[in-house]
Formats: sequence, structure tokens, C-alpha cells
Amino acid sequence: MIPTESIRNFSIISHVDHGKSTLSDRILELTAAVDPREMREQYLDSMDIERERGITIKAQNVRVHWRDHILQLIDTPGHVDFGYEVSRSLAACEGVVLLVDASQGIEAQTLANCYLAIEHDLEIVPALNKIDLPAADPDRYAAEIEQVLGLEREGILRISAKTGEGVADLLDAVVARIPAPAGDSSAPLRALIFDSYYDQYRGVVNSLRIVDGTLRAHTRVRLFQAGTTHEVEEIGVRTPANLPVAELGPGEVGYLIAGIKAVGEAKVGETVTDAGRPAVAPLEGYRDPKPMVFCGLYPVDGDELPELRDSLDKLKLSDASITFEPETSAALGFGFRCGFLGLLHMEIARERLEREFNLSLIATAPSVEYVAHLTTGETVLVDNPSVMPPPQSLESIDEPMLNVTIIAPAEYTGTVMDLCQSRRGTLHKMQYLSPERIELIYSVPLADVVVDFFDQLKSRTKGYASLDYEQTGYEQSDLVKVDILLNGAPVDAFSSVVPKSRAQDYGRKMTAKLRELIPRQLFDIPIQAAIGGRIIARETVKAKRKDVLAKCYGGDITRKRKLLERQREGKKRMKSIGRVEVPQEAFISALRLED
Repeated sequence: MIPTESIRNFSIISHVDHGKSTLSDRILELTAAVDPREMREQYLDSMDIERERGITIKAQNVRVHWRDHILQLIDTPGHVDFGYEVSRSLAACEGVVLLVDASQGIEAQTLANCYLAIEHDLEIVPALNKIDLPAADPDRYAAEIEQVLGLEREGILRISAKTGEGVADLLDAVVARIPAPAGDSSAPLRALIFDSYYDQYRGVVNSLRIVDGTLRAHTRVRLFQAGTTHEVEEIGVRTPANLPVAELGPGEVGYLIAGIKAVGEAKVGETVTDAGRPAVAPLEGYRDPKPMVFCGLYPVDGDELPELRDSLDKLKLSDASITFEPETSAALGFGFRCGFLGLLHMEIARERLEREFNLSLIATAPSVEYVAHLTTGETVLVDNPSVMPPPQSLESIDEPMLNVTIIAPAEYTGTVMDLCQSRRGTLHKMQYLSPERIELIYSVPLADVVVDFFDQLKSRTKGYASLDYEQTGYEQSDLVKVDILLNGAPVDAFSSVVPKSRAQDYGRKMTAKLRELIPRQLFDIPIQAAIGGRIIARETVKAKRKDVLAKCYGGDITRKRKLLERQREGKKRMKSIGRVEVPQEAFISALRLED
């Protein structure tokens, strides 16, 4: 068993794109953990989608050796939507390396992740990365770190993850400053599962951190919450290849394979204990993350519904922040209402379902969860606009609000404020971090952030602004549900909840767009936008017409009238029984209205 004094568990945290994955690559090279012939960029980012987008989505762990010590490194995502992955990783560590770009300084996510580490009571080792860049100004940003985060500038290391300069000193600082894990090897076994994924040959593979006791191969373990017992098939450590070991002691991080086939059993946050000598109480797990953005996912081919259910189960195992429940739509058939932490998270999850499980999916427009207060005194949670109660039974509607922190160069203050105010934002605080950089804190409704707020912010500030947000609760707002009617029948997939002041504009845009997308039929199709029973916008797809007067060349006008009358009657009858078939492409295009 490895003595705890020689173990150091640490995470690398930073804003997106400040060099976490590159630093992980240099650490793997410096500690000779990977054969130089197999080394590649973003070594720990194992998913194709991570490599293509150049972002980390899943936290990865690896064990390396450095000067008589064992370092357990956990590389974490930087994007705000994957903050939950970061918080889970921090629970397995005693310290963090806080990475700040020496050419950009502190960004919004740097602050958020730093506060997360302080909340977990972790030792922070600050480092300025990218000092090899011509635009780097380490002295200025070291002063900024000291002023904003209160970390002494003498303790801030200067490194270049790209060239490897200063990385050895950083590892020495990790050994010197981060405390060794505490834990009693003679106590009953308690281990915390902080990540899982599904292997089709071996079942569920769990990443866990041993807190007390010893986990040995070929013993029986019990899962506290699930209450099930399993035989341990294999335990091991990632170096980064999986290396089986005979036992894992306190403070060690490794993986467990116990032939668990039921996806719902070994959840993240679960405590593993010895079946023969169980611990008295489980470890404190994780707060379940609250989804902020909802959308419906439907298979293009209705027969793929069971595959979609299995795929969502397996995806939830490696990404515990996804929620889903069955729903039906008159327009799209059977599918699932899924909850995500943000728009990028939704996009990535959908792409992973399509790639990893070979599914073709239609996603409805993203929406948020409202609280509807009814005239009867009841309150209803509404995560799908099509189930919003009718206006006459509504007392009021509350919508979720966000506290949005934006850090941007001072010259863009006006354009950032204009964007926030156009999204119904209220300014709470404005302060200068330095003469060139400003921090703005706004309260903005989640529904207005969710669509393209981040893209707009980046384009208006030429990519220099950074964003972080947290949910602050609900506030009453003047909102209405806009229904879209085709030939008098509502199409639930197109329903939307919008501020009353924007309802008319939304209705006009949606009806105009649908008029272009819906093919002509043999009868006129009215496309209407309505609030309750009141029509606020209308467009018409004109009918295809056969020229019934072609054979009338002269003669009495009554003959022509008779033929036209008969045609009109036929169209009227057709309209009363005709159903408007909306092609799939029209759904996909119309739901991208905001683009």
C-alpha cells in the first residue's frame, strides 16, 4: 500500500482556452508517463468531439510519478456549461493549479472556478501560462491576481505549457504546497464515485477516490444508495493506460469494474463500501445539478425510440447532469423532454447521441422552466411551452433569472451594456479590475441568455469578453404563450413563451418563415399566431389552382361562373377535412428562427 504522505491529488482549473489540456500534455511528457512515439496533442481528451472543437468536455484523471511522489492529476473542462464536471473533480482533490493566461489575465470563469476551489477548502497554486507569447504581460496580471483573488504575487509561478518552461517548478510547487490526503487505512472502506462510463464488454466502469479503508480485487462491495452487492472483477489506476492493481488505499484514485450492468445503479456521488465490513454512514455525495435549458429530442424514425431511451441512459452515466422524461407531440410523435445545463451542453449531448449511438434526431427550440401561478391558487412548473395553462386560468408567470458576470476591455463597455439592456437586463455592479478592464454584473432572464447571448457578446467585443453566470431564483414577468395555428389547428412544437412586448414581433417572424417553408396544397392554408383566442399575425400559403376555364372559349358568363363555383366548393370541402403535413425540414428550419 502507498503511504498517504507521498500522494498528491490535484486538479487544473482555469477559464476556457487558457491551456489546461496543453499543460496536462507537458506533465505527461515530463514524467515519462506516455511513450514519446504515442504522444499527441490533447492526449487526455479522448472523444473525437473534444479534439475537433478543441475543448475539454469530460474530466480525465491520470497517475504520474514525480521525485518519489505519486501525483494524481485531474484535467477539468473550462466552459461554463460543464462547471458540474469541475465541482465533481474538486471533491477528489486536496489542491488545484489555477491557470491564468499571461496575455489575457483573469476571466469570468477563472473567478467562478477559483471560488469553487475555495468553497471545497482546497490549496490553490496559481500559475501564469503562455509567458512565451509576445503579448504576455506577467507582471501586470500577477498584480491583478493579487488584487482580485488575494493570492500573493510572490507565490505565482510563470510557465509556458507549450514550450515546457517552468512546468518542473510547477510540479515541485504542487508537491510542496498541496497537502497529502488524510484517511485511515484500518477503518471500514469508504470510496466516492466521481465519474462513470459504460463499456459494452465490461459494463459500468467507475472512477473513484478512496477516502478510508482499502479496496481489494476479488472482494465483494456494496453500493450505499442502490443497496446492491457486487463482486469486484478489476481495480486499477490510469497511467494513462488502465493498469490493474491488487489494492487501492486511502487517498488513491483509480477505477473499479464490478460487472455492474444496470446503468442506474452506480451513480456519480455513490459511496462504495465493503459488503462484509460495511461503513456506518455514506460519504457526502454531490448536489444534483438543476437543468436550466430544456428541449424535446425526437427520433426522425419513430421506430428508434427504444434505442434513444437506452442511449440517453448510457449518456447519463458519463454525464450525470442530463435529465430526461418521455413526452409526446402531435407533430413529432414520441420522444423525450431533456434538461441541460446550457446551450453548448445541449448541442454536445445531441451530437454525442448522434455520433456514439448512430441516431438521427430532431431537437425542438430550447426553452426554460417557468412557474405558473393559477387563479385557483395552485402553482405549476412548466418546462414545455405547449403545456402552459390557458391565459384565462393564469394569475401570473415567474421566470428564472441569472446573475451574469462579464469581464471585458473597458472600450467595449457601451456595446456590452447595450446588449444586456436589449435582453431585459438590470445592472447591479460595475467595477474596473484595472484601467483597461471592467467587470459588469447584470441580472438577466435566463430565457434571453439561452439563445445566442454568448455569440452576440463575443462578436460585439471581438472575442475579448468572458462570461460566467449562476441562477439566482425566479421573478414575476409579463409573459404570454404564442401558439402557431396551421389551418386552424395548433402545432405544439412551434409554441413559445415570450415577453408580451415582443409577442407581435415573434408571431410575425414565425408566420412569415413558415409561409416560405410549407409546401402549397390544393387549398389555402392560413398560418396564424395567436395568444389565447386572439390572432396577432397571419400569413397564407396560396392553393395550387387548376385552370378550370381552359375549355370555355366564349359563350355565356354563367357557364364560367358555374365552373368556378364548383371549384370553390371543392376547395372549401377539402379545407375542412384536409390536414397540413409539415415536412421535417420545415420543423428544423423554423425552430432555428433566432439564427
